[in-house]
Amino acid sequence: MDSSLGKTAAQAEMLENRLRKRYKHLKKWAKRSGTDVFRLYDRDIPEIPLVLDCFGDALSGALYKRPYEKDEKEERLWLSAMREAAARALEIEASHVFIKFREPQRGKTQYQRFEDVHFEREVHEGGLTFRVNLSDYLDTGLFPDRRKMRALIREEAAGKKVLNLFCYTASFSVYAAAGGAAQVDSVDLSRTYLDWAAINFSLNGLGAVNENGRYPLIRADVLSFLSAAEREKRSWDMIILDPPTFSNSKKMDSTLDIKRDHQTLIKGALKLLKSGGRLWFSTNARHFRLDTGDFPGVTVKDMEQAITDEDFVGKKIPKCYLFQV
Repeated sequence: MDSSLGKTAAQAEMLENRLRKRYKHLKKWAKRSGTDVFRLYDRDIPEIPLVLDCFGDALSGALYKRPYEKDEKEERLWLSAMREAAARALEIEASHVFIKFREPQRGKTQYQRFEDVHFEREVHEGGLTFRVNLSDYLDTGLFPDRRKMRALIREEAAGKKVLNLFCYTASFSVYAAAGGAAQVDSVDLSRTYLDWAAINFSLNGLGAVNENGRYPLIRADVLSFLSAAEREKRSWDMIILDPPTFSNSKKMDSTLDIKRDHQTLIKGALKLLKSGGRLWFSTNARHFRLDTGDFPGVTVKDMEQAITDEDFVGKKIPKCYLFQV
């Protein structure tokens, strides 16, 4: 047998065994927890740099760029072998396993379309339902690593006026609405994702999302929205700020770099909080550091441990901070 083929076969076997073991444990935990979306594998085996998330009867994930030159044909064969190993481990169709290439894409939008297959599912979490697309984008519409953050937001949303910035598909907004929020304003620049957000509200029977309803979906550049809201003296009890790491959408006036721009975004959001209000900020930016001294007079609490769920123990978790004025 060709040495590269033998190595691939050995790695496929290692991956299958690892996934079968993890799936057996996490499937039971997920059932008890009321979710069918969870992180199954996150580069557990160094030579297999995949991240795989389970979405009911399917898997979606990414292959991280490997630090050496490789033949493109060999890489496709390797990835096909890993896909088939994952399918065997979960006893699902290989056509239900979607793996995209992920590598640093500084300045590009987080939500670039990869395919036009529309492999969609309705998945469940915390008694709620969400539409996911496992085939067409690097991100699926629901981030497993924000699960406990969503739950914490629902717990404190009752009777509050909530603002969700960079709302994406509005999962935080749906949780806040389900928690009894008096109003939830969701802001994003993408019409595609606002339409997706409307589907998520509809799936949960939460009523109209038009501008006159309790849950308006607002198409706007976040920085422009913050400036306008400050001029109009608008305010909220709770603000959720979960921005992409980088974005240079053609609809934006400038690029977004969260390491460079987080102070501007956070300070702009803090100006819109009512007295006693709370701002949730999270980011997946690598090597991100927050200097709490940049926010005098504001209480800042690191929430990283509080949002770490069973499937992320020992894994990379988003940075998460709670600001209170």
